[in-house]
Amino acid sequence: MSVLAARSPVQQLSDQLARGDITPRAAAEQALSCANSNASHNVYLAFDAEKVRDEADALPRRFPRDPKPLLYGVPVSIKDCFDVAGFPTTLGSRFYAERNGVAREDSAVAARLREQGALTIGKTHMHPLAYGITGENPDYGDCVEPRDARRLTGGSSSGGAASVQEQSALAAIGTDTGGSIRLPAALCGLAGYRASLELAHRTGLWRGGVHLAPTFDTLGWLFQDLRDAPLLAEALFGFDAPEMTETRLRIGCVPDDFLHDCDAQVLAGFADWKRKLTECGATIAAVDTGFWEDALEIYTAITAQEAAAIHGVNTAGDFSHFPASIAERLAWGASLSADEIAMFRAGHARFRERAGAQLRGFDFFLAPCAALHELAVGADHTKSRRAILRYTTPMSLVGAPVVTLPCASGAGVQLIAQPNSDARLLGYARAVGTRLA
Repeated sequence: MSVLAARSPVQQLSDQLARGDITPRAAAEQALSCANSNASHNVYLAFDAEKVRDEADALPRRFPRDPKPLLYGVPVSIKDCFDVAGFPTTLGSRFYAERNGVAREDSAVAARLREQGALTIGKTHMHPLAYGITGENPDYGDCVEPRDARRLTGGSSSGGAASVQEQSALAAIGTDTGGSIRLPAALCGLAGYRASLELAHRTGLWRGGVHLAPTFDTLGWLFQDLRDAPLLAEALFGFDAPEMTETRLRIGCVPDDFLHDCDAQVLAGFADWKRKLTECGATIAAVDTGFWEDALEIYTAITAQEAAAIHGVNTAGDFSHFPASIAERLAWGASLSADEIAMFRAGHARFRERAGAQLRGFDFFLAPCAALHELAVGADHTKSRRAILRYTTPMSLVGAPVVTLPCASGAGVQLIAQPNSDARLLGYARAVGTRLA
């Protein structure tokens, strides 16, 4: 294998651009040739090929000197809950497409991508309001995987996962409230990075973005290769992940009895990642996570109440503009009393303290991203929601950073760190990716 072929996708393209082997315009054309190639042709909800070409042509003038910014000429996509000047912000809903109109300026995330020299290919499909985990959308069509039209991408960062899988983007900005980066990354065989909650809010990157539930909302990346994780995080958040030289780490994991609802592929994928990390030098120990069962009820109530408050203002309390399942959750959230919400927030504080103490006992922690490895198109996914959120919402309550370790089958695994330990987590992900490349 050549040295070039051994490079990670983002780094490989960056090297080619730096040497002049490829121009930003050529990188843009390659990305555009792949765009919206899934069977539903809806990876992007907003897309202007000529604008992308113009931006690519302008990059050498904008950044004439070396070194170039980290994402110079790299095609990326951005979830359609962040403003991008010249496009509407739909939240995956025709109601908001009409109500919001065209954004006049970039969100903080879009502006940051421009500063880093990225080529923003378009705004990606999402589960309506980011309030769902499957990628189903009655307004814009369900988002199916480019590689397999029988499978949904998962959501709510559905188009982001599809854009990386179809290679119209090398990386995609997504959001994660209850698993919306982790789950589509897992189902689509990709890596993902969900940033610590505090980091996402402290950096001001939510300016110009629409929340689902601020108590849990964070953001991050979907991408192909674990080795690109630190570079993407540095480009977005501005911190550098250290090189990890220590491999003899202690990693906790959920026990076998917690996995009682997992399908065979998820069990195999989880076992495979435990084996790989052990071979990298880690010692893995199962610990009691029975109390994680409390997370979903707490998450569901607080999210519903906060989402109802946000969208109730825009709809005058009429949630019928949205799919029935979402409208029902919003109506329930609006009905919760102050005393009920106070009870759930107290439960949240207790859970965060207990789970945080558990994480502090280890270098990292492992759990599947979901009990299932695929979401079939056209199936009833009412029960799928619990089979996913049971695994993702515990770390949503903690506000912890998570890297999705990819499996080709769709059975991705959560690599979890203590809150605000993003740099160390990403450094370890890079080390593991390098070891396994």
